[in-house]
Amino acid sequence: MGFLNSRNLQLPISNFQHFIMGFFNKLFGKKEKESLDQGLAKTKEGFFARITKAIAGKSRVDEEVLDDLEEALVGADVGIETTLKIIARVEARAKKEKYLNSAELNKMLQEEIEELLVDAPESNTYHFDTDLPKKPYIILIVGVNGVGKTTTIGKLAYNFKKAGREVLLGAADTFRAAAVEQLTIWSERVGVPIVKQSMGSDPAAVAFDTVQSALAKHSDVVLIDTAGRLHNKLHLMDELGKIKRVIQKTIPDAPHEVLLVLDGSTGQNALEQAKHFTAATDVTALAITKLDGTAKGGVVLAIADQFKIPVKFIGVGEKMEDLLVFDKHEFVDSLFNLERKQE
Repeated sequence: MGFLNSRNLQLPISNFQHFIMGFFNKLFGKKEKESLDQGLAKTKEGFFARITKAIAGKSRVDEEVLDDLEEALVGADVGIETTLKIIARVEARAKKEKYLNSAELNKMLQEEIEELLVDAPESNTYHFDTDLPKKPYIILIVGVNGVGKTTTIGKLAYNFKKAGREVLLGAADTFRAAAVEQLTIWSERVGVPIVKQSMGSDPAAVAFDTVQSALAKHSDVVLIDTAGRLHNKLHLMDELGKIKRVIQKTIPDAPHEVLLVLDGSTGQNALEQAKHFTAATDVTALAITKLDGTAKGGVVLAIADQFKIPVKFIGVGEKMEDLLVFDKHEFVDSLFNLERKQE
């Protein structure tokens, strides 16, 4: 369940089913919100604490306030380009709107940051427990080795299965034997089937077999791992292109999602990886991992703003439940509500 679902409770409830769903969304959404708050603690206590300090007691938006905000944002790896955009928006709004206190500036800053985060297209919007746009829903996972790609696939499989989905894994990263072994371990741990071949096999052949198996098994969700090499971008592009073509022989509109996994703790390196992969393939969504171990969670803002690709999942801990469906409102809310760090 996405931790944003709690906002839906404000909508009129048309029938008993909606009431029950709303009740459980609220119940479990609270737990996920707590995980989000805890996972973002280092970022929250770092640069957003400095932001709060920068605007505390200020009666107007002056150069000192803007300089302090800029320093805090850049220091959190939001990046120069995105930081300047945020500062310009805040400055423009401050000139138009009557500014009374630091609380209003804080709210203004939250709104402008939230505005930068891209929403997923309606055709690609789902939570673990909601209806999927297609069945089987084919997700191609890309990303360099070491960013938590295999772990993310395992957590996705766990959460989809927990929500009652039939999940199938495809081990198309045949370049490294360890990749297949790790994904096999996750399949056994979660209790979902996996399609694999020997090391060095054609990744496209594995992807084709996976999709064929998904149709035979009536799978709901198919998660296909791919090689994480960046040393030869042309080769990467060719390989991913071939995987797509063989999948489309069976399901013409697949893959339905190309999910790029990035390590949030690497800051600007994550931006560089995003540049390579968005050039190599049509990335449709992002998963940002390891946000609980860094004070540089601002890179989420930079990536979403610069590439205009929606963040779909974020990793805020080691437990399988700590992969959360991203909601920009709750994400920004957690970052700015500093009082929660004591809970």
